[in-house]
Amino acid sequence: MKEKTWFKFPVLFSLYIAQSIPMSFFSTVIPVIMRQEKYSLESIGLLQLVKLPWIFKFLWAPLIDNNARTSGRLRSMIVISEIFYALVILSIGLFDLQTDFKLIVILMILAFIASATQDIAVDIFAILQLKPSERSLGNSMQSAGSFVGSLFGTGVLLIAYHYFGWTNLLILLAAFVVFAIIPMLLYRKPAEFDADLHKSVSFSDIYRFFAEKGKHKRVLILMFTYSGIIGILTMLKPFLVDLGYNVKQIGFMSGIFGTSVGALSALAGGLIIRKAGRKLSMYIFLLTGLMAASWFWFISLSVPSVYALYAGIGLLWGSYGLLSVAIYTTSMDIVRKGREGTDFTIQIVITHLSSLIIAVMSGKVGDLVGYTGLFGIEIMLCLITMGILVYSLPKDYKNEDI
Repeated sequence: MKEKTWFKFPVLFSLYIAQSIPMSFFSTVIPVIMRQEKYSLESIGLLQLVKLPWIFKFLWAPLIDNNARTSGRLRSMIVISEIFYALVILSIGLFDLQTDFKLIVILMILAFIASATQDIAVDIFAILQLKPSERSLGNSMQSAGSFVGSLFGTGVLLIAYHYFGWTNLLILLAAFVVFAIIPMLLYRKPAEFDADLHKSVSFSDIYRFFAEKGKHKRVLILMFTYSGIIGILTMLKPFLVDLGYNVKQIGFMSGIFGTSVGALSALAGGLIIRKAGRKLSMYIFLLTGLMAASWFWFISLSVPSVYALYAGIGLLWGSYGLLSVAIYTTSMDIVRKGREGTDFTIQIVITHLSSLIIAVMSGKVGDLVGYTGLFGIEIMLCLITMGILVYSLPKDYKNEDI
């Protein structure tokens, strides 16, 4: 790796973690604070709607592609969206959660829109800056940033809230988001654009992407890759509650230990993909998901020990981290030039939507067949995904020969 080119990796890590920490805080810590303030469960449940901009961000991804035609404009877009994100966070801290709840929700939606816009622009920046051989490591930074952001946003900030209070904590969050821009400003290598290929991008380009030959196979991979573990991730906390563990124990087991394993496995995933190649890595990573589902099925047959649970949680979050890197890396591989933001975003949105459907269904299935039955279904989904990979991955899909 040439001198200073390594700096792109901490740049990406800082940008991805800057968006994930406030998002984790808003979506997981604020509900806890709301419950302490005696808000109804219905109000807390409706708060999850602030995540919708991340589901629908593909709608304005073509607009970002159209406006990111030069390295300078792309950088400006990242900086502007980041600063706007920080200003919205700062403004939220100036209002009282008890008396200004509706206004705070509106501002949170604006924050999520800004963060989703920043994410599209940063993804374009990453795709243009990373060579095919560097994408696995670059996406390790993305996945690890998300996991570390979740760890801090859900654990550390909840503790910090009790010491600093609402306003001071939001000021610190806003300052952190602005501070995260500095590494990118110091990294001056311009992104490489091909002006001839950067023609006007429209919403119809999403259809054209999926209309290309063989893209239906890609859709199958995106829909099923996480299917064998998402149901377990969704029901993990209720499973631990029913086993008799308290909130503090569950917070450490899943929120701290599990997320930490996810971050470490994401970092390892990039190195594994670089050495073993995309295709073999996909099979290896999916095998870890199958092992996690099988382990949870096995330990659910009786009352598991705490050590067995930690082993299962490690396998579960480890496979999630590995699969995330694989999905991000392979999604970057097949974007069209000039449409990087649109193509990458729509692929990741498909994984979000399919995961959301499986997460919702897992509760219903768990009620009907119990945890053991649910974990057994997850094993079958892992096996189905293995078959989909055999069907969908091209025979000549190697490491850097994209």
